[in-house]
Amino acid sequence: MPPATTHHPSSYRDPSGFIFEKNAVLYRQVNLSFQKHFDHFIQSGYYDSLVNRGLLVPHEVIPENLTGSHEYYTTIKPEKIGFISYPYEWSFDMLKDAALLTLQLVKEALAYGMILKDATPYNVQWHKGKLVFIDTLSFEKYEETPWIAYRQFCENFLGPLLIMHYSKKQMPELMLAWPDGIPLNIVSSLLPKRSRFSLYTYLHIHLHAKYSEKKKRQGGAVKKFSKQKLLNLVSSLESLVSQLKTPLQKSTWSEYYEEASQRNDYLDQKKKIISTWTDAMTDIKTSADLGANEGEFSRVLSAKNIPVVAADFDPYCINALYERVKNNKEQNIQPFILDLSSPSPSIGVNNEERDSFIERANFDLLMALAVVHHLAIGKNIPFDMIAGMFSRIGRHLIIEFVPKDDEKVKLMLGQKKDIYSHYDEAHFTSSFENYFSIIDKKSIPGSKRILYLMKKNEG
Repeated sequence: MPPATTHHPSSYRDPSGFIFEKNAVLYRQVNLSFQKHFDHFIQSGYYDSLVNRGLLVPHEVIPENLTGSHEYYTTIKPEKIGFISYPYEWSFDMLKDAALLTLQLVKEALAYGMILKDATPYNVQWHKGKLVFIDTLSFEKYEETPWIAYRQFCENFLGPLLIMHYSKKQMPELMLAWPDGIPLNIVSSLLPKRSRFSLYTYLHIHLHAKYSEKKKRQGGAVKKFSKQKLLNLVSSLESLVSQLKTPLQKSTWSEYYEEASQRNDYLDQKKKIISTWTDAMTDIKTSADLGANEGEFSRVLSAKNIPVVAADFDPYCINALYERVKNNKEQNIQPFILDLSSPSPSIGVNNEERDSFIERANFDLLMALAVVHHLAIGKNIPFDMIAGMFSRIGRHLIIEFVPKDDEKVKLMLGQKKDIYSHYDEAHFTSSFENYFSIIDKKSIPGSKRILYLMKKNEG
């Protein structure tokens, strides 16, 4: 009898195969029904071409039926992805580049006699410093019919990008409100009237929405659709997506480091302390910079070859970080949108299809620099709740305490009533010591701020 395996909760939609877990390792079973497509993908050379260019996560073939399923054809073991993220945690340009990658794969697949049967951003992940495609079973043999994933692409990629483009606002929450894509009729209603003067926007959204409703009512057989027509369709989508621009509004925090750098040598002193502490930590393999802004301190860890998830609630900062990481080909920093006062929840079937941020997070080291006062005063979250959350997602913690007489805290309190009698260093340390042991403490020269190094209590 084969060892017990666990089907991944998100892998139930595709009859071609599924993801499963055995001994904490993820595998993918390829079913007999997908044999000819999978064999063609491998034998055509397209798989090798994608892997060699870093566009598809590679896999190892495991010629063993680990599930005991009668549908088994073969088993593959994909290369491990470090930290899973979802499109509602991406900035505008991350979603845009994922869309362009998807269209690139469609065009290239046609040259190998194949097509992408799916066009969802969930098939794209961050891996080794870039966005890569992860679903090997999305590639199937091409037939001269309309692209089956066309509507899915428009609802999951094009619609959200257009809404953000025309509104001039980054809104990753759109993808959380509609995790399976924004329906075309809703996208059409949300776009301004002037969008109809864009030929490709009119064709792919407004006319597409109208035609889809009509087709639902009428039904009918699938008509032939030549390869050249499909290439023209994909090229027009590519042209439209490429022209969409990042909303460039300045946020509260987009100039944070420029202002902070004017406070004597505050930033340099913080970096020195953090660098000294992390040099002495030999067991750090993963990390997260919570409240990363544009990644100034994430680079301290990255320079030590420590992978870091650079998280911030501000999509404009994360988008700027993403562009810098992409242009500089940095491999150790993963940009990530996260509101610590409301982290991404578990969603999908049985609330198990997409894990919450806290369920996914298991970091060796957390950095929370100039963050606690925003949570405790800005969001009214007690120290104990903040400490409890951090203890669930990290083993070591570098955290900055910002006192009430700091200029930034004074500014915050100038806009609301001071009801924070417990906001002081004594209550801060006593709350965190319920979950962590304080290893070291350093005052930051030139400021009244204090850095703490902590380790999660055992048991």
